[in-house]
Amino acid sequence: MLSAATRHRLFQAGFATIAATRADRWLGSATRGRGVILTFHHVRPDEGGAYAPNRLLSITPAFLDRTLTLLRQRGFSIVPLAEVPRRLSEGGPPFAVLTFDDGYRDNREHAAPVLRRHGAPWTLYVTHDFATGTGRLWWIELERAIRVLTRVRLPEVGLDLPAADDAEKVAAFAQAYRALRAGPEEGLRAATLRLCGEAGIDAGAIARELCLSGSELRDLSRDEPVTLAAHTLTHPMLAKHDAATAHREIVEGRARLADLLGAVPEHFSYPVGDPGSAGAREFALAREAGYVTAVTTRPGHLFPGHAAHLHALPRVSVNGLFQTDAALRALLSGVPFLAWNRGRRLNVA
Repeated sequence: MLSAATRHRLFQAGFATIAATRADRWLGSATRGRGVILTFHHVRPDEGGAYAPNRLLSITPAFLDRTLTLLRQRGFSIVPLAEVPRRLSEGGPPFAVLTFDDGYRDNREHAAPVLRRHGAPWTLYVTHDFATGTGRLWWIELERAIRVLTRVRLPEVGLDLPAADDAEKVAAFAQAYRALRAGPEEGLRAATLRLCGEAGIDAGAIARELCLSGSELRDLSRDEPVTLAAHTLTHPMLAKHDAATAHREIVEGRARLADLLGAVPEHFSYPVGDPGSAGAREFALAREAGYVTAVTTRPGHLFPGHAAHLHALPRVSVNGLFQTDAALRALLSGVPFLAWNRGRRLNVA
């Protein structure tokens, strides 16, 4: 398995190569689909610092502004998520959909003003328990615990790691994250909760600090052109759980989110969203629940064939580690996904 640093260097080299060869121009007509769904998480000023292991999930307001500008320059019209089925079936000029996962408060504070200035509709995928202040953002728990601790002991996965300085903390987070993600989610959550206890961190307060409440979300939907959509009850990696848990999170969760949001959500996002977190069983459950669309994090553009797979739609992540025009142009061209998806336009199994 490639390390995070190695993957970062490969992506950086790939974006640079595409820019240098102008492959986004001469290959784009073959690789760009009818549209693209972009994924964002946090939008906030960059606080800097060498230890920021979740930085890939955060972009600055200025880069969001640049993204919207470049979309329009490249001929994309920015449309609501509800437009996707029709656009896939009928065709037309290329389109982009803007989606934000988890329901972070900074989306209201920093993203919404930029989106409003551009007249851009957007979608916010809400995790029920984050909005009620009872959820667990375990990746933030891990980051914050390691920031405080000078040693990271995870006997459940055989790790005992130094974390005395920023370099050691970065390495400890990468190793701990990789080892914990590979195992059962119950063990992962228990481990990060224990580390928070050792570090004197109230893990239960993180969702209340970072995420919009139900009333704030309802107010947001009255004031902004935002579609409030569903992101499960507790944000589990669904494919790691039994059928009853997956059913509760996806199917029963729709009714509970409707009560929270004041409207029945029509669209859904699978937490984490990679093949190890969402597959055929989850796609079928999203259809059963009555969602019009459901999105993964499998990378790729939207092609006409996706009209028959509206509950397994790919997205393109706008990664906080690559906040450059070269990266954006490459992603919007679809060229990087030619190799990633081995030439396939559909990855829906």
